[in-house]
Amino acid sequence: MADPRPEKRAAAGTESERTTGAGFRDGANEAMVEASADGIIAVDERGIIRLANPAAEMLFARSTGDLVGSAFGAPTVVNQTSEIDLIRPDGSARVVEMRVTATTWHGEHIYVAALRDVTRRKQAEQDLEAALERQTTVVAVAAHELRTPVAAIKLLVHLLRDRRSRLSEEQTVEIIDEIVVRIDRLQALMHKLLTASRIDAEDIRAAPEPVRVLETLLERLAEFEEKAQDVSLSCDPELVAVVDRYELSEMLTNYLENAFAYGRPPVEVRAIEQSGRVEIRVCDRGPGVPDSFAPHLFERFSHAPRADQQAGGTGLGLWIVRSLAQAAGGDAWYEPNDDGGACFCLRLPGTPNP
Repeated sequence: MADPRPEKRAAAGTESERTTGAGFRDGANEAMVEASADGIIAVDERGIIRLANPAAEMLFARSTGDLVGSAFGAPTVVNQTSEIDLIRPDGSARVVEMRVTATTWHGEHIYVAALRDVTRRKQAEQDLEAALERQTTVVAVAAHELRTPVAAIKLLVHLLRDRRSRLSEEQTVEIIDEIVVRIDRLQALMHKLLTASRIDAEDIRAAPEPVRVLETLLERLAEFEEKAQDVSLSCDPELVAVVDRYELSEMLTNYLENAFAYGRPPVEVRAIEQSGRVEIRVCDRGPGVPDSFAPHLFERFSHAPRADQQAGGTGLGLWIVRSLAQAAGGDAWYEPNDDGGACFCLRLPGTPNP
């Protein structure tokens, strides 16, 4: 569809056209058009606008005097409803539903186009389609990721049930420990899927508060038990970020999980104040990230082409970090580690020491 924005003719129509346009606006026709909630454009057989109501002025962002006498620019097919992309003088775009009828006025054939702005409706439809597509993808990922651990847990439970009399105490403990590990992975997966659902629902905005970064880092490291021994931590005890405490914990947990799953020790966590912002870096000495994949790291469900299959993962962790960081007024990104490996960075609003 060509740009329907009318191009005003040099003389704005001939004298006859201007007189006809004025005559058409008299009486009952004018009253009906002026009262319409839709934009109404009357076009003659040459495609010249003869009348435009106030709603059309608002839709086109042009005055009636500017519209009348200019070319309409869109095809007028009678008894047909179509959608056109309307580009306004300021460059903004609107999606317009156009219905065309025809009438005769003083023996002259006139096309009447009723124009309705459906931009919001189209955007809502696109948002719904995107949401449904995301839900379908989440269900597919959940089904795939749940299948293997659930099958493994089932196998281990059957092993305990069927061979408990022949298993030593040590073997029994090993099987139970393996079941616990796999259940923990399932819980972590469900947590990420629920967090992703909250983000999609835009239900991630809590009241930010001053949070001591070191305290939150120590709380998160405690959850990793013996893995925390491979972490070198650098953070001023008085460093404060203005963020939701739960969301900060979520971001740090995902960064640490990523370092332990795909990197190699030692892992260095460094948090500093920089220009009134809090910057946190989680760096490891692993193989790093391929240059070709680095731009896709923070995309939803992204996996490196040669990602360690033993590490597992849903491809949601880094996407969750960036989504939460940006919602908090910050950002998240990746940098290669100068000493080899990967650095995952986080920037959040800061505040003076409490």
